Amino acid sequence: MILDPRQHPFRADVAADHLKGQVTAERFAKGKVMQVSQPVLDVFGSAMRGAGLTTQLLMGETFVVYDTDADGTLAWGQADRDGYVGYVSIAGLDIEPVTPTHRVTALSSHLYPEPNFKTRPMDHLSMMSLITVSEVTGQFARLATGGFVPLQHLSGLADFASDPVAVASRFEGVPYLWGGRSALGLDCSGLMQMAFAACGIDLPRDSDQQEACGVEVAGVDDLKAGDLVFWKGHVGIMRDANTLLHANSGYMTVCFEPLGTAVKRIADAGDGQITSMRRIAL
Repeated sequence: MILDPRQHPFRADVAADHLKGQVTAERFAKGKVMQVSQPVLDVFGSAMRGAGLTTQLLMGETFVVYDTDADGTLAWGQADRDGYVGYVSIAGLDIEPVTPTHRVTALSSHLYPEPNFKTRPMDHLSMMSLITVSEVTGQFARLATGGFVPLQHLSGLADFASDPVAVASRFEGVPYLWGGRSALGLDCSGLMQMAFAACGIDLPRDSDQQEACGVEVAGVDDLKAGDLVFWKGHVGIMRDANTLLHANSGYMTVCFEPLGTAVKRIADAGDGQITSMRRIAL
C-alpha cells in the first residue's frame, strides 16, 4: 500500500515511530506534541525558502514535531486535527500544551490587553481557534496565555452549530487564499473543513480527500442544501438545489454562484466537469 505523504509523516531521513515496518527511513522519531501559540500558523510543503502554503493551523491546535532544521527555526511534523504533514515556524509553537476550554465562534475576534473594547487590540483570533479561559471578567474571558476575548465570541467545546451551509455563508466575501484556513483567507477545501468542523464533523484537508467522504448523490436534480459538489481540485457546498457557495480563484473570494453558471465557467477555464456530488451525514 502506498502511503499518502500528506497524511503520513515520513521522509528518507526521518519518519514517525509508528510507521516502522511501513516505510524506510534513516531514523524514526517518537514525536513531541506542541501547541500553536499565534493566531494563524502557516504550514508549508517543504523547507525550501519560498515554499508554497499548503494549509494553516489555528491558535490552540496541536502539532506533533518529528524533526527540526539545523538552525532551529523550522519544525516538521503532523497536525493533530486533520493529520496534515508539513513544515511550520517553531516560533509559532509552545512546548507545553494547555488544555483548551472554549472555541472561537465569531468569524473573527480581537484579543485585547485589558477587558475593555476601547483598548488597542493585541491580535485577532479566527473562527475555530481553541483557547483556555482562566477566568471571566464582566463580558470578557481572560486567557491562560494572556489577553482578553469577548464572551459573545466564544462557546464551550461541546457546543456546535447545526448547519454547515449557515457557517460557510458567514465567510462570504473573505478573500480566496490557496492553503488558507482562516477568516483572513481560505481555499475551497478549507472552507468546507471549517464549516463542517463548526458542526462537529471532521473532514480531511484537501478536496480529493473530502471527495471520499459521505455518500454519493445520484444526480444534479437530487442536490439539496448542504451537499458537496466536486471538480478535479475543487469543491463547493450547495446553499439550495441551484446555488453553490465556494471559495474560488475565478472571483478570488468566497461567493454564491448559480450551479449552472459555475459548471460552465469552470469548464470554459479548462478545469473539467463535475466529478462527483456527496452528502455528509450531520
